[in-house]
Amino acid sequence: MRKIFLLASIVVMLVFAVTADRAIGKQSLGVEPVAPQQEEEPRDPLTDLVVPYVAEWAASPHADVTAEAFIHWDADDPAEVPTSCAKCHSTSGYQDYLGADGSEAGVVDAAVAVGEVVSCVACHNDATMDKTSVVMPSGIELTGLGAEARCMECHQGRESKISVDQRITDAAVETDDTLSASLSFRNIHYFPAAATKYGTLAKGGYEYDGNTYDGNFAHVDGYSTCTDCHNAHTLEVKVSECAACHEGVESVEDLMDVRMAGSLRDYDGDGDMEEGIYYELQGVSELLYSAIQSYSTTVLTTAIIYDSSSYPYFFADANGNDVRDDDEGGYATWTPRLVKATYNYQTYQKDPGAYAHGGKYDIQLMYDSMMDLNAALGDSAVDMSAMSRIDAGHFAGSEEAFRHWDDDGEVSGSCARCHSAGGLPTYIKEGVNVSEPIANGFQCSTCHNDLVEFTLYEVESVTFPSGATIDAREYMEAEDTNTNLCMTCHQGRESGKSVENLTAGIEADATSDKLRFLNVHYFAAGATRFGADANGAFQYPDKEYAGFFEHVDEAAKCSDCHGAHSLQTNEATCVECHSEIEDSEDIHDIRYNFGDYNGNGDDEEGIYYEIQSMTDDLYAAMQEYALATVETGIVYESHSYPYFFADTNGNGEADADEAVRTNGFASWTPRLLQAAYNYQYVAKDPGAFAHNGAYILQVLYDSLEDLGVDVSDMERP
Repeated sequence: MRKIFLLASIVVMLVFAVTADRAIGKQSLGVEPVAPQQEEEPRDPLTDLVVPYVAEWAASPHADVTAEAFIHWDADDPAEVPTSCAKCHSTSGYQDYLGADGSEAGVVDAAVAVGEVVSCVACHNDATMDKTSVVMPSGIELTGLGAEARCMECHQGRESKISVDQRITDAAVETDDTLSASLSFRNIHYFPAAATKYGTLAKGGYEYDGNTYDGNFAHVDGYSTCTDCHNAHTLEVKVSECAACHEGVESVEDLMDVRMAGSLRDYDGDGDMEEGIYYELQGVSELLYSAIQSYSTTVLTTAIIYDSSSYPYFFADANGNDVRDDDEGGYATWTPRLVKATYNYQTYQKDPGAYAHGGKYDIQLMYDSMMDLNAALGDSAVDMSAMSRIDAGHFAGSEEAFRHWDDDGEVSGSCARCHSAGGLPTYIKEGVNVSEPIANGFQCSTCHNDLVEFTLYEVESVTFPSGATIDAREYMEAEDTNTNLCMTCHQGRESGKSVENLTAGIEADATSDKLRFLNVHYFAAGATRFGADANGAFQYPDKEYAGFFEHVDEAAKCSDCHGAHSLQTNEATCVECHSEIEDSEDIHDIRYNFGDYNGNGDDEEGIYYEIQSMTDDLYAAMQEYALATVETGIVYESHSYPYFFADTNGNGEADADEAVRTNGFASWTPRLLQAAYNYQYVAKDPGAFAHNGAYILQVLYDSLEDLGVDVSDMERP
């Protein structure tokens, strides 16, 4: 009986949908269309119950019988939607592409007669029920999807970086500024929301080689897919649900004013970091359009103008009035550089919801397009000095800290705590981590356990890699501090203890295949701050080291000195005591003690410079020691793992062919390894001079002394 009931319900919906489509078909024949009957809602013939969602669908763009998306081919001969368009502009074409009609999946086999819209059976059929992946125009398959896969088949665009590159390659031009009749504007097509949302994971935009880009914008749990944010039948945005987190949002227009705490950068350079991301995108797009027009007249010979409502969108502005006149045709003076820039401009223009779908990706695309155009514009270049491309570190989805695992498909359990959106909450709750989905930076829920009150997760204490357990509140005499939460990640992954254990029992200057470089990892600020108590650096036996750097009460917690979201230094906090501070660079000049630590005769330079000088001395001492003791040169490259490499050509520098993993330095002795670990420790905490300068100076002094450097002119704090 249940099957009969379900079948009857489906039949009613099919009849309603087909009736609507047939009514639309009459329009193409010059007959007045009959709108779907709304006075009497469709009912199941067995139960007389109302069939759900039909009325909502009938009022949606998917059922709009007058829309250009469905009548564009009415005047063609024959009047049919071609196979290249039918997938997304007809129900039959979509079913054909899915293979729901029994045909081969992944291709539309036949044109479709005009008169159809996107009706119920387009999205509700056997093929869509189990659909969990989508192949994007780039050829990349996005997997692990839910119901949003149905939406993404059409809302993905029709071009990609791959296809744009292929067209440029086929043109066989000599340079990016070479004109070619084989080039033309490449149009991503309308509403490519999925391409925007999935960013570099889909490569829908034109991504410039050598740059990295944001991935999937996941927003927050429960609002990370198409149907989480849009009603699946009316297609309207669920504005009332947005208002739960975004105060003052009452309409779709209000969403344009939304700006998250993870977006504290001035992307368009207008000085306003409170305007909504929508307006940041608008500002960037206006600057890009200016650069496109400047390129067309400065580098090329024909002015260009854009018309969003007329194909092919870019036209030759023959009379130079900056208005598209009726007699002005499509732009025909194309170079590779212009093709790339106009493609990215259009990518943003054709996704009106880009600011919510993944605006940072579009900002990066347009920013890079401007940079590329500027390379050819010379004195006519657009001023980008005040603009920003990348977010603060916790939200920098384009950077290695979050993009490293793209090829793996997940963030490994050993890295998930600090390099995924959900890893930190899992660790706080369970004390361990498993693999996590690839992230596009942190989310609000990474640090906040309540997304209404935005309270922080409470961390009672932090266990450092050395085994030391520290509760920052005991040191700061504070009841409420976020320092423990910050230090859960900012503690490093190795310690002086791990170096000590690895080198134990091996003669100081003897090489051993048991030795390998130990990398403290990035930004171990918490370990630096607590000095000897955390034992982050390698501490030489029989030496005493500074413990917790207390500073002052007003600058005790991490968030006292750093913006919790911007991560930038709070200069205002420093100025209260250090009146000479005017900007973040001035902090390098701060000095809170007066020894001549590096022995250069200047006891007034900032602690930052004392540390820099001693770090340089340590690197030179390591290179000299390596040549003299193991007869293998050593060089350092801060951006390439494993950081220390064999200097095969003996020039003292890490050349491109040397700074590769297979050439990692392998002739370690305990003495060299201990010094190299400390060198890396200091290098990977760029704020060490402020976090605990005395501890760092002691570590550097002892490392130099152990390598045999004459430290008689230096001072050890």
